[in-house]
Amino acid sequence: MIFKLIIFAVIGFVIYKLLGGKFPKLPKSEDRDSDSLVECDTCHTYATVKDSIISNGKHYCSKECLK
Repeated sequence: MIFKLIIFAVIGFVIYKLLGGKFPKLPKSEDRDSDSLVECDTCHTYATVKDSIISNGKHYCSKECLK
């Protein structure tokens, strides 16, 4: 059983190295484009990330929608 685990780990490592040895990176919140559009969670209109209000991980287009 442990032998199989070691073999799979070695095969996984070899594939990882063959594919460039790097995992894709997720964009940081600072790196996001401020001109990207996000949907308001309340009224379902679109606003830019820069102009939207973020609360509890949700985007809102205005203070009225945030209430």
